[in-house]
This record gives sequence, structure tokens and C-alpha cells, in this order.
Amino acid sequence: MGNWVVNHWFSVLFLAIWLGLNVFLFVHAFLSYEKADKYYYTREILGSTLAWARASARCLNFNSMLILLPVCRNLLSFLRGTCSFCRRTLRKQLDHNLTFHKLVAYMICLHTAIHIIAHLFNFEQYSRSRQATDGSLASILSTLSHQGKEEDSWLNPMQSPNMTVEYVTFTSIAGLTGVIITIALVLMVTSAMEFIRRSYFEVFWYTHHIFIIYFIGLGIHGIGGIVRGQTEESLNESHPHRCAESFKQWDDHDSHCKHPRFEGLPAESWKWILAPSVLYILERIIRFYRSQQKVVITKVVMHPSKVLELQMNKRGFSMEVGQYIFVNCPSVSYLEWHPFTLTSAPEEDFFSVHIRAVGDWTENLIRVFEQQCSPIPRIEVDGPFGTVSEDVFQYEVVVLVGAGIGVTPFASILKSIWYKSRHADHNLKTQMIYFYWICRETGAFAWFNDLLASLEREMEELGKVDFLNYRLFLTGWDSNIASHATLNFDKATDILTGLKQKTSFGRPMWDNEFSTIANAHPRSVVGVFLCGPQTLAKSLSKCCRQYSSLDPRKVQFYFNKENF
Repeated sequence: MGNWVVNHWFSVLFLAIWLGLNVFLFVHAFLSYEKADKYYYTREILGSTLAWARASARCLNFNSMLILLPVCRNLLSFLRGTCSFCRRTLRKQLDHNLTFHKLVAYMICLHTAIHIIAHLFNFEQYSRSRQATDGSLASILSTLSHQGKEEDSWLNPMQSPNMTVEYVTFTSIAGLTGVIITIALVLMVTSAMEFIRRSYFEVFWYTHHIFIIYFIGLGIHGIGGIVRGQTEESLNESHPHRCAESFKQWDDHDSHCKHPRFEGLPAESWKWILAPSVLYILERIIRFYRSQQKVVITKVVMHPSKVLELQMNKRGFSMEVGQYIFVNCPSVSYLEWHPFTLTSAPEEDFFSVHIRAVGDWTENLIRVFEQQCSPIPRIEVDGPFGTVSEDVFQYEVVVLVGAGIGVTPFASILKSIWYKSRHADHNLKTQMIYFYWICRETGAFAWFNDLLASLEREMEELGKVDFLNYRLFLTGWDSNIASHATLNFDKATDILTGLKQKTSFGRPMWDNEFSTIANAHPRSVVGVFLCGPQTLAKSLSKCCRQYSSLDPRKVQFYFNKENF
């Protein structure tokens, strides 16, 4: 349990720093606008909602600065490479990039709501002050736009008592851009919901690119300078602590207090988002450059259960085990790019992916390759990018768990092991591999049957039969399949797969499996890698915590999950 505690506290510390910065920025901005003399007269009209609006805006800018960083794939790959000698717990934080991206998005939504509500009150106060005829300080300040001859005399953006909130909202830069970026944010957040992302990926993909409109709108949002404060020159000349109470004598020639002058707040948002925007633009340029490099498809294989295998070559392409690429097929869609784990090994002279039909894009892609024999459809590739599976050979004992097509990153690992064993790689730190493959249908096992059979033969020839312990689990079965397997159980090979290892029916009993591994390797560091659903991730993560020893010198389980 010790390593889980360390990983957990690293994550908690990172989140605490992020939340702490949000709190600090909010409180600092709130107090600045609530107490500063510069905004004394602005507060006379707006009250505390001025501080609420500006504090939430500060946090909005901060989180908008962060939101793009977790999705800069090249940046993450670079950091993963530079952190290759860092502690395992530090590198693992990079694997939470999408989780952090979502948390930042939620924080943006929270502060957007606060900002909008505060400004709704602000505009209502502006309107009331402009219509007031009671001779109060707020009403006098609201009429300065008419009485003053200088451009910097006005404070209230409502130029006449008849001007409505709606008119100011849709005719001012701040109001119009505010509406646009709010609509863009709502569309992005709603289309990113789990149900829509899984069932209607195209909707998620296209609407998420509205972020361009969001950032442009955010960058120019503050240009209009609707929220204003007293100028430094006017503060020195007519300080509100000295002159606010004598506002009725401002027009007197012999008065020491003159009409205050105001200036719009300079736009700040662009300063926050400029650097990450440039970084993201560079990221997209790199992606575009790599995607334009020619990809040669050397082999196309149709596997059972609607799985397409593409073997490809690309000049300068270099990969590591467990990495993934983004694939685009212009014949299907010019704009859509989808991630697929590489199933080839670094030692092979090609790279490959296995694509299962799980949505419109993948179904159309498979249909295109089935129908079009010549010429072969053009494929564009961006990558490869790093994942947690790159660290697999850093562990003495490895547990690989794949669910359905989730076996793909482990195919790359198993192939690489096969090559390393053939060439007697003495640098291989890994001493034992436990491989679990869970499938719903028997045809799925045919994807990598040849690979597993080759590994069986290779390990027997090298006298390393115990190096690879693999188990196949069939979750979708009926009584006919079970009876057929039972009748043929005594045969040397499995009746369903043709492998020596028999197929098990149902799901693994993870407590039993982890207990066995912990007893077999009492002083080892065990890396547990999953490519599968979140429910399975929770079960494995719980087992890793439960069966890790409190003594750091004894068995420790490290849980790792593939995230795209």
C-alpha cells in the first residue's frame, strides 16, 4: 500500500497547489477591487459585485492559461522523455493529463457562472443609477458622461436613461464577446459528456474545436474597458476620501474637488493566454508537418470480429512499446483524427495498428478498405506519443490486463519481449510477465493467436516457460461452448484458441490472482498495466492498494492505466 500512498499524495499535492493558486488569485483580486481607492466611485454604483466579477475573471484567465497544456501531446511526450530518469511517481502524474484537463474545464465553468451572475447585477445597477433622479452620488457619477467634455469623464456605460441592458450587452465589445464565449463554452462542455463522447464522437470532435472561438473572444473581451476606475492624476487631484462627501460642490469654481476622471481597465486576458496559445499553435504545426509525411501501407489484414490491421511504413518513424498514433483517412473524413495504440514492436521494420468497428468513423474506414482494393486509401499519421506502457520494462514483475481490443498495447510489449528473448537482451530488467486477456467472443482471440503461439514456442526453446504466464478469459459464452470445451479439455491444446493455455470462462477473481502474485514475488516491484473500462480500473486499483505491503522493501504494486 506504500507506493499507492506516495502516488496519491503526489496527486493531492499537485491539486492542492492548483486549488491554492485559484484561491489566492480570487482573494487577491477580490480585495484589490473591494478596497482600492481607484475603484471607490465604481463601487458606489456597483457595490461588491464589482469585486466578484473581477476576481472570477482573474481565475478564468488563470485556468484558460492551463486548459490547453494537458492536451499538448508533443509537450507531454517531451516531458515524459526528459523525466525518464525521474522517480516513477513523478512520471505517473503525466498520465493524469486528461483528468486535469477536465478539472480545469470545470473550474472555468464555475468562474464563468460567477462572472456572468456578477455582471448581470452590475448591469442592473448601472441601469438603476442612470435612471435615478434622487441626486445621490451614484446618480451623479452616472451622468458624468453627459456633463463631462473629456473622453475620460464617464463611469457608467449607460449613456442615457432609456438605454437597456440588452442593448449594451449586444453592442459593446465586452458584452458581445461575453455572450459568444459563453455559448462556445456551453457547447464544448455539453458535447464532452461521457455519453455523447462515446456514442457520437463526431459531435464531440467538431464542437470541441470551438475552443478557437473561445480563445479569440477571451483575448478581446476586455478591450472595450466597460469597467472603469479613477485615473492616478485624478486621484491625486480629487481623492475620494476627501471629495466624495462634497460631490455636490464639484461644479463650484472655488472648490478644491473637481469632477473625477476615469479610465477603462486594460485588457488582461490576452496576457494570460498568449504563451499557451503560441505553444499550442507550435504543437499543431508539428502535428501538421508530421501528418503530411508519406505513409506507405504495406499490408492490410481483416481479422474476425470486424477488426482491421494496417501495417505501414513512414520515413523517420521511431517508436517505443505501448505508444499510440493518431490516424486520419481523407476518404472517410478530412478533419477527424482518432488515436490507436501501436501493435508492432520497435524491433520490427514496420508499424501497425488494429482497428475495431465501434463507431461511424471506424465502420466507414473498414468499409473503405474492404471495398477498395486499388488504389489503397491514403492514410495520414501523427505520432507516436508516449503512454504509461513505455515504463513496462522498468518493473521486475509485470501484470498486463487487456479487455477486448484493449489488448493492443500489450501486443507491442509481447512482441518486443519475443525479439529481446531471441537476441538474449541482458539489459531486460523484467523477470516475469502475467498477461490477462478478457474477451466477449471467441473470434476476438484470433487477433493475436499467432503471437501467443510463437511466444509459447520461443519460451520453451529458451527454457523460460515460467517467464510468461498468460490467461485468456471468455465472458460471452453459452452452454454449447462450455460443453464443447469441457469435452475436449484433456486435449493438448485449447479447443477455442489452439493454444496450450486453456481458456477460462467468466471473469478473473482478482483477489485470488493478486494474492498469488504477491506470495510468488514477496520482495518485487510489480507494475500493473490496464487498457480497458473504468470499472475494471477501479477493481485493479483497489487490489494494488490492498496487496501492496506497508514495508517498502516488500512487494509493491503500481497501477497504470492507458488514457487517450
